[in-house]
Amino acid sequence: MGEPDRATRNPSAGSEAHSRGDADRGRSRDEARRRGLAWGVHAFTASGAVVGAIALLAIGAGNWEQAAILMLVALAIDSADGTLARAARVREVLPAIDGRRLDDMVDYLNYVIVPVVFLVAAGYLHPAVAAAPILASAYGFSQEEAKTEDDFFLGFPSYWNIVALYIWLLDVSELTATLVVVALAIGVFVPLKYLYPSKMPAGKTAMAVLGIAWVIGASIAVVARDATAPWHLAEATLAYPALYLGLSFWFGGLRRKPS
Repeated sequence: MGEPDRATRNPSAGSEAHSRGDADRGRSRDEARRRGLAWGVHAFTASGAVVGAIALLAIGAGNWEQAAILMLVALAIDSADGTLARAARVREVLPAIDGRRLDDMVDYLNYVIVPVVFLVAAGYLHPAVAAAPILASAYGFSQEEAKTEDDFFLGFPSYWNIVALYIWLLDVSELTATLVVVALAIGVFVPLKYLYPSKMPAGKTAMAVLGIAWVIGASIAVVARDATAPWHLAEATLAYPALYLGLSFWFGGLRRKPS
């Protein structure tokens, strides 16, 4: 008769091998789950580019309300993806994918190109003036110190989507829109520190709640622009951007390099 195998001679050895196999399968499933989550977060970030492309089509069709809604959707995606990326540890799980570069590409489309095209197509900005925010933000996105070592944006952080929304909601004159856009384009080069909302030194949770309330209010103002005009809802929602600017100057202010 043949010699019994090791598992038969030593039942504990078979049990240990089985346990190791289960542990290995468990680790494989856990790794697959983490990779799946990380890829999902990157797909969520990249979906902002799809939203931006649809917004451009809406602008081409003259559907300003739809384009404005899509700009808010893209803003919501960008507001959430950083938190999701940190929770899923995408940099650790997928080190070959540069999530920050992906985010910057999507942001340049949605924060610069889409809103500037919106303003030109809607008649609030001359095409020649549109070059100012596009070129200034190209510089802003590409500089090494776009974000400071203490987690602030350096220079106006290219929130042209918000600027475009309010220019349209308040239906300001072309002259007013031009002055605002040119001033903020210059602001990209001024070394003022602006808050990074998800990395605020204090009050991050309160600011996040207010941000959600702002998105809801702005969405209502966009969808029911004419109906909410008598209530001055659009003007009321300006309180949040004003708070953001005030806190930015309070916590950040003018950057001073150490001598």
